[in-house]
Amino acid sequence: MRGNRLNQILTAMDSEQYALTVGTAAGEPLTSAFEKRRVVHAGVRGKPLLPGNWQSTWQSLLKQKVKPQQRVAYIHIPFCRQRCLYCGFFQNYSNEEMETLYIDSLVKELQLSKGSRYLDSGPVNAVFIGGGTPSTLAPQNVSRLLRAIQDCLPLANDYELTLEGRINDLVPAKIEAWLAHGVNRVSIGVQSFDTGVRRAVGRMDDTETILAKLELLSGYNQATVIIDLMYGLPHQTGEVWANDIRLLKLAAIDGLDLYQLNIYPNSALRQAITAGKLPPAATTAEQAEMFALAEATLSAGIFSRISNCHWGKTNRERSLYNTLTKAGHNVIPFGAGAGGNVGGVTMFLHRNMAAYIKSIEEGHKPVAAMALQPEGSELHNMVVGQLERGYLSLPVLAKHYGAVVWELEALLDIWESRGLLKRRADLVRLTVAGQFWHMNITQSVLECLHALLDGDHSVEVEPIAAQG
Repeated sequence: MRGNRLNQILTAMDSEQYALTVGTAAGEPLTSAFEKRRVVHAGVRGKPLLPGNWQSTWQSLLKQKVKPQQRVAYIHIPFCRQRCLYCGFFQNYSNEEMETLYIDSLVKELQLSKGSRYLDSGPVNAVFIGGGTPSTLAPQNVSRLLRAIQDCLPLANDYELTLEGRINDLVPAKIEAWLAHGVNRVSIGVQSFDTGVRRAVGRMDDTETILAKLELLSGYNQATVIIDLMYGLPHQTGEVWANDIRLLKLAAIDGLDLYQLNIYPNSALRQAITAGKLPPAATTAEQAEMFALAEATLSAGIFSRISNCHWGKTNRERSLYNTLTKAGHNVIPFGAGAGGNVGGVTMFLHRNMAAYIKSIEEGHKPVAAMALQPEGSELHNMVVGQLERGYLSLPVLAKHYGAVVWELEALLDIWESRGLLKRRADLVRLTVAGQFWHMNITQSVLECLHALLDGDHSVEVEPIAAQG
């Protein structure tokens, strides 16, 4: 009978593991399906490689000729003009002299891989320049980086090249440098349109400035314009959030991401709230209600759904990098603090600037950690890619990876009875509640598959969502 093996695994769990994996039947599924959000990104840990093998492994990967397939590159810019209270990605304050030295090394890192058998095996479909705040780079430095990207990476004819930025950097000199050197998608961290909410967490531009700067960028008619909104911030009442969603209809954008606020235990935001400098952020249950309001408004309007948290407003937006990354396609990393995966190997590069620059000077890939992806990683990637888009197809998964997939029915039956998903013929669709909790659902599915494939069951819990 399908699900017997998985039922045995679930039965053998202690009560805490079971609750983390399956959730709870108490309360409304939207607000109470799980006690907490337990991971930022779903995944199963691989087998670490010893430091002495990192450089030889990287060189071996570069020498491989692989079958042409969609793949992307991630390039990290570890500088910010100021530190936002909610952010967990801050590395260095902006300094043009240090930025110039860094771009020198980043260009060299790109050149170290240029012409390799792996890179020349086929096109790179998307490049994402993230951070940090890439838009903080001076026009001459960002121009040097973009020229190196064009020179060193075999970009597809229809490539997507995204640069992350902030409203304050949307000035003609910078915008024109981006557009002149191949940027065709700009992602702006708005977080909230509300002036008071923004300033409380370190974002200074007011509502009118945001709308005007987005209009300026969009007016060039040369790049897709995307913004991020965050829900659950201090001072972000239900009325403020409803106005944030309303302004999406008016703003000059092509798409948007909705991100749930995470408050890490030792973060600056947590400290400010604890000290009484800021009011409490929304609870996880309140965040769930905010997500549901946004989902209902956007789905009933002019927006098209691309994933659980991403919508398109015009036909310009493809969200190619995010879609391919979530589906497990190769991500080639460059830059201090970058992460990626190539040929079944996950890797992270040095965050420390001195260590990064020294490694490049020695002609090495600046690797800080490497691991072999776990058994069944291709199956895991397909699961993540499907659930990121709000569905799961067991027949498709079983066709590629065998009958073990049908064991998941034991878990899906529980979640269907609790209102997290619905069966539609051969397809499972997440409800709005399931979409909000999709990261927990994905993590549980991956852990159960891992247990079924190699008998190793562990339950990952990260220190996030400290607001309850």
